[in-house]
Amino acid sequence: MRVRAPFEQVLDLPPPFTLVTLRERSDAFTHAVDIASQCGAGTLVYVGRFDVAEFAVVLEPDEPLRTARRAIYAGMVALSDALLAHAPPGKSVTVDWPDAIRIDGGLTGGGRLGWPRGTREDERPQWLVFGAMIRTVLMSGEEPGAHPLASALEQEGFGDVGAAKLTEAFARHLMTSIDVWQSDGFDGLARQFAQRLPRSPGSVREIAENGDLLARRTGDTGAVRRELLPALNAPSWLDPDTGGPRL
Repeated sequence: MRVRAPFEQVLDLPPPFTLVTLRERSDAFTHAVDIASQCGAGTLVYVGRFDVAEFAVVLEPDEPLRTARRAIYAGMVALSDALLAHAPPGKSVTVDWPDAIRIDGGLTGGGRLGWPRGTREDERPQWLVFGAMIRTVLMSGEEPGAHPLASALEQEGFGDVGAAKLTEAFARHLMTSIDVWQSDGFDGLARQFAQRLPRSPGSVREIAENGDLLARRTGDTGAVRRELLPALNAPSWLDPDTGGPRL
């Protein structure tokens, strides 16, 4: 993956990034997809909101779409590492394959991936967009405990870690994830991602060459395959009615 673009001083982002800011209620992912072909890699779209951290980044892959989709793993490793960097001691940050983030078991958001529709599997896509949304505050208006499987950074004790700090941390960790991919090959990144899945004693999880998840019991030779493409087409954490993380 190549990340390139001049630096614009608004958030404290690494030099390769250009920041595009949107008003509250805008959609970072959709906007990044709309401008990806014009703005190019390193463009980071940020929405200033109180209740969620919402951002999306444009990447330019150097490989065909079939394998370029594995960028979802670079994004999810970076997103989980950004959360861990600010998490209170003892907090668990895990990923439900391939795209959902949980903190101590509570769903807080996740990532998603977009690419130019109509691109062939063996064709290099002009761009990819990794978008993320993490709930910072639960604002359902209901009694505490009404949604025991959902959570937010405030409820998990993240203090003053809001959208800006998380976006800055994500950008730095994304550079690290991409560097691991480039220097160690995808296997190194895949191992990092597998370490972020919930622990399952006696189970081995691996990422296939095309990004599918392979799961098998220790000692078994056969593996159960879960296909990546259908999972990316319907993000598991996203509520289509609200446009935010599920409750």
